[in-house]
Amino acid sequence: MGTLPVIVGVDGSPDSERALRWAADAARARSAPLRVVHVWPYATAERAAAGEQGGDRVLAGLRDRPFLAELPDVEFRGLSGLADTQLPALGAEGQLLVLGSRGRGGFASLLLGSNGLACAARSACPVVVVPRPDRAGTERGPDGEAVPPAVRQVTLGVDASSDEPAAIGFAFAEAARRGARLRVVSGYTWPMLLPPAFEYAAVYESTQPEYEDALGVQLVDALAPHRVRHPGVEVAVQLRAEDAAGQLVAASAGSDLVVVARHRRRLPVGPRLGSVAHAVLLHAVCPVAVVPETTTEDGGGGGDGGAEGDGS
Repeated sequence: MGTLPVIVGVDGSPDSERALRWAADAARARSAPLRVVHVWPYATAERAAAGEQGGDRVLAGLRDRPFLAELPDVEFRGLSGLADTQLPALGAEGQLLVLGSRGRGGFASLLLGSNGLACAARSACPVVVVPRPDRAGTERGPDGEAVPPAVRQVTLGVDASSDEPAAIGFAFAEAARRGARLRVVSGYTWPMLLPPAFEYAAVYESTQPEYEDALGVQLVDALAPHRVRHPGVEVAVQLRAEDAAGQLVAASAGSDLVVVARHRRRLPVGPRLGSVAHAVLLHAVCPVAVVPETTTEDGGGGGDGGAEGDGS
């Protein structure tokens, strides 16, 4: 099997254009094919197929982008159906799925569209959501677009008390690929909030410094094998008794990418993201990668993920 593609969903919106640029850079860095996908919400299969041959105005408008001409392998594909169903399914075919924060038809008041949430919750490969530059805290240049940080940095949010090898491996690989430092952020709650039946649990017999030291040891152990695989990556660890999502959103202002584990919750109404991933997707000012639990380090339990201009 050849290299899995980076997949990006487009819909003609400025958000999907940003996602396309990000996905093109990701494909170039990975030496991977780029697949540009437009989902026709109410089209017949014949119309979608015709779109692949040039009849799709959204795809046709992107074919002459100079930054795409630099890539050796770019495929344009039209699909028919609902975007929040078709796009997550593409994760099984790619190594990365890239999306914009919102797309055409999205409500202006929303920070993240429904397609982005659906893909982040269900895609088999990592999903990157590229935010709009008008989020609070974003530094913008004269063109109105976000300005990259002065020092290249990937920020990883990790729960020191759980095993998150896929997200950790993805973050290390991405930092190595970018020549960036890796900032590892972990938060915890103190005092521990336990049901009354457990009020005399052993954790209360420890002091906060002792509890933090124990978490620190777990975090060091979780990072150790990835440090060995990527010895050139500079790593800084931040372990605090603070809300993890808040720390990650704050760190996003100085990061090229924030990486979080999916921590998907299965509910009667379908899978939902964990609270930290959800909050970071809504408020981070840099692109966010949501990594499923089964993804391998360098790209894929289905692959490393592509992008889409996400509609609501």
